[in-house]
Amino acid sequence: MAKSDQYDAIILGAGGAGLMCALTAGQRGKRVLVIDHASGPGKKILISGGGRCNFTNVNATSGNAKERYLSANPHFAKSALGRYTPGDFIELVAMHGIAFHEKTLGQLFCDDSARQIVEMLMAECDKSIATGGRVDFAFHAPISAVSHADGRYSVLYNGLNASAPVLVVATGGPSIPKMGATGFAYDLARQFGLKVVEPRPALVPFTLGGDDVLFRELSGVSADVDVQCGKIRFREAALLTHKGLSGPAILQISSYWRHGEPIGIDFLPDQPQGWLRQFKREKPRSSVKSALGSALSARLADILADQIGEACNLADIPDRRLEEAENRLSAWQFTPNGTEGYAKAEVTLGGISTDGLSQKTMEAKTVPGLYCIGEAVDVTGWLGGYNFQWAWASGVAAGLAF
Repeated sequence: MAKSDQYDAIILGAGGAGLMCALTAGQRGKRVLVIDHASGPGKKILISGGGRCNFTNVNATSGNAKERYLSANPHFAKSALGRYTPGDFIELVAMHGIAFHEKTLGQLFCDDSARQIVEMLMAECDKSIATGGRVDFAFHAPISAVSHADGRYSVLYNGLNASAPVLVVATGGPSIPKMGATGFAYDLARQFGLKVVEPRPALVPFTLGGDDVLFRELSGVSADVDVQCGKIRFREAALLTHKGLSGPAILQISSYWRHGEPIGIDFLPDQPQGWLRQFKREKPRSSVKSALGSALSARLADILADQIGEACNLADIPDRRLEEAENRLSAWQFTPNGTEGYAKAEVTLGGISTDGLSQKTMEAKTVPGLYCIGEAVDVTGWLGGYNFQWAWASGVAAGLAF
């Protein structure tokens, strides 16, 4: 016989968004149950940022939402991001004495360990007792069924049955399935009549085939590049791998790429127009390979020079051909044959459609008491702390609403 427990809210998922929602509601005096099939809280937090958790980005603001968050509704994220800012989360981190530092492009990381962020969130959940609230957890708890009747949601898990007038879907997307990630959130959304924007891997490495396979020989080589897909450009590092292309610049552009589209890479973004011809005037006896080697790693310079096909001294190469070589190096074309999929994707693009949700509260417009937050929703940020800030902000928005 299943045991029944009644709560003010049941949160499915103990990731960043779910924990943030739980502590926010709990500190408002609500009794909350958080259910997760994993062995403990914050599994993706623990592995993020190389184990140091890139917990936010100072630029993850409502003013940048349209540019730096992808969604069928580019304005949807503005409300939550405007009401819970990177500064708010930084204040919480500082209050817990967690040392952190800023890397490039506004990215904030723990000095020590991502585990500090999880411990902080759990400690904040414990504070609920002081306000008459309570946050309970059920781990190793796969969900058997979810139903809704008479204004209450019932969740069957591990032979137990919990019910509440509020159900929060915070189970994320299917990225990194080895950690147990699934499309459960989408199944649940469809069960309650919500639409789902087609999900696909995002912030994910590309795979290469055909003539581009030669770059696999350079596995482990990185370069600071300017990468472009359509009108979108990113200037960061790219990493050549045994399967294709990775690194921050590639992960960023992957969110904008569609199968069959070419990717343009400027291998020498800091070199001015005409630099190779100027190099010829200054060092006419040098080769294209040595010119490239002055700005790139020797292995990458060798491959690019061989591809350009200019093996003689610069003095013997007409300026017109050097100009053509420059143009190719500044817009080298790749056509990925795919990506490494959800297994290596940091996040999922698409998800529960924002059309059916309130941007202020994250509640479903047609299903009272049903909230959807975090990665489960069709809001996907850039690499570098943007997705964590969306998790915190959307979790707070829901936690304040019921």
